[in-house]
Amino acid sequence: MPHPDVMDKLVSLCKRRGFIFQSSEIYGGTGSVWDYGPLGVELKKNVKDRWWHAMVRSRDDIEGLDAAILMNPRVWEASGHVSGFTDPLVDCKACKARFRADKLEDARCPRKPSRRPGEHTDCQLTEPRQFNLMFKTFMGPVEESAAVVYLRPETAQGIYVNFLNVQQATRQKVPFGIAQIGKAFRNEITPGNFIFRTREFEQMEMQFFVDPNGDHMQWFEFWKAQRMAWHASLGLQHDRLLFHQHSPEELAHYARAAFDIQFDFGGGLGFQEIEGVHHRGDFDLGRHQEYSGKKLEYFDQPNNRRFVPFVIETSVGADRTTLALLANGYREEAVPGEDEGRVVLGLHPSLAPIKAGIFPLVKKDGMPEFAAKLAGELRPHFPVFYDESGAIGRRYRRQDEVGTPFCLTIDGETMLNGTVTVRDRDSLRQERIAADAVRDYVSARVGNG
Repeated sequence: MPHPDVMDKLVSLCKRRGFIFQSSEIYGGTGSVWDYGPLGVELKKNVKDRWWHAMVRSRDDIEGLDAAILMNPRVWEASGHVSGFTDPLVDCKACKARFRADKLEDARCPRKPSRRPGEHTDCQLTEPRQFNLMFKTFMGPVEESAAVVYLRPETAQGIYVNFLNVQQATRQKVPFGIAQIGKAFRNEITPGNFIFRTREFEQMEMQFFVDPNGDHMQWFEFWKAQRMAWHASLGLQHDRLLFHQHSPEELAHYARAAFDIQFDFGGGLGFQEIEGVHHRGDFDLGRHQEYSGKKLEYFDQPNNRRFVPFVIETSVGADRTTLALLANGYREEAVPGEDEGRVVLGLHPSLAPIKAGIFPLVKKDGMPEFAAKLAGELRPHFPVFYDESGAIGRRYRRQDEVGTPFCLTIDGETMLNGTVTVRDRDSLRQERIAADAVRDYVSARVGNG
């Protein structure tokens, strides 16, 4: 069953409720660059924390790293990005728009949106030319070719050039991995679909170094399974996740195997990549060894041999995963006994930006003071939101829309016996518990799953 197209509704909800705003909006915005608002930054941070815990904190064979965005330009020559990180570009002389020559079937003419570029007589497309996707800038006070540097288009190269630094500092033995989370930049010709394809984005990458004479394909299969299980653990529906194997035509020349984990975003977007799991062989370390003149070999002391490790790469987009969670969680549903329906973000409780909404039923009889005190006690332990404005049903709806799993209501009975009403977002079930038990109650249900 196809999933509905909710992208326009998500864009509206995200702005209205403080998840995501267009960058520099008061100046007309910046194309395909987005700012994460108060709720969005919490949601994405929760995604990154889940990834870091799974990759680094819970394992003894993966180390963390935070490499610089600006690197020696030779890094990008060695990696092939300077010469090969290009897309074929065509321009329309009539409307001045630019399109990827290999993606014209997915593009639309800005003057006649029902037509593809080149499908009507007004189009004047140029011959394709290669367009490098890296942002170029200058280091130092003078803009000269010797000072050219690039904003990194991926975080992986920072891991490769630090392979021996990390291995020797931590005394790790192959097989082991290095993980990092960081910003990357690509001057995309055809960005779009909200935060799915942007010019500034955040990656969560892990490079796992293995013995080329060992069971490297078993490790590849291991990480495929681990990464798919991780996405499912976030609450993404199983029928919206699948593996896409790269065909011989899609496979990079250095890759031994490559699979994408795709998520069904619904509507016209459909299944799209949110993570890549790639067997990169010894291409990366080998190239950096060649271009730098420095040995990047691992010394296997027990067997008295040296080798350049193979690399199994897992690379997931933090922004794409966040968008997948929003699309996966969005639903509109009727409420039994009520004329007005509700919008719900069914986020996993561990990922929800707000864990509990706290409401005094009325603004009198000591209820606001009790509720404010409870909010203050809970806030150091998990994010809460205090709200005393409007009817209680409307307050519930506002929290449903941002994915808050629990709402706590302080009412007349609270003032008599110290109990509060806890309402569950998904089941709508309500129960009374002691106010001093709320912290443990909520904490137990919003753990990492």
